[in-house]
Amino acid sequence: MTKKQGTAARTESGYRAGLTPGAVARAALDVLAEKGADGLSVRATAERLGVRMNTVLWHAKTKTRLLELMADAIVAEIPLDGLPDEWRARVRELMRRYRRALLAHRDGARIVAGTYAAEPATLRFAETLSTALMAGHPTSEREAAWTVWSLLYFVLGLTQEEQSLPKTLDPRLERSLESGEYPSLHRLAAHFRDPSFDGRFEHGLDLLLGTGAA
Repeated sequence: MTKKQGTAARTESGYRAGLTPGAVARAALDVLAEKGADGLSVRATAERLGVRMNTVLWHAKTKTRLLELMADAIVAEIPLDGLPDEWRARVRELMRRYRRALLAHRDGARIVAGTYAAEPATLRFAETLSTALMAGHPTSEREAAWTVWSLLYFVLGLTQEEQSLPKTLDPRLERSLESGEYPSLHRLAAHFRDPSFDGRFEHGLDLLLGTGAA
């Protein structure tokens, strides 16, 4: 195949010089900011870039792959320097930064939670978190590993709820509790409705990291 034929073949397949997977992910994040997760698509990303869908698919292959690239781009925004020395304080700060990165993007938690991105930024963050936890659990690698999962899924779940909270509360729960069939839930109802996500976040970290967390 001649150089000219090779260039034509790549152009036809969707290749475009200068476009990278990172640029595709950033364009998709722009679409996410405008349309939310439900409006995100390969087509919308292509339109954002001013290219054909084939060009996006050349770099992302599938929408699933596009979401993985987006998730890793979100996690890549987390700074890993300037962390406290003490392991609990270090873990808490990492999770605070993780939550901030998710909140910085519309439906950010939904994008990250819906992917399994074994990508560089995601792995670097997980490595830093795992190292900090292993310093606190030197005799139990299983406990450290399971705590990593618990922390990540706790923050993803809480942040996803925070980002999808409706402007008005659904009255069905309150009506159901007024029946008297669920007395304990009725007593706790006001706390379940408490929108203090910062407080709930810190409380969850206290429970996961143990009493006296820094």
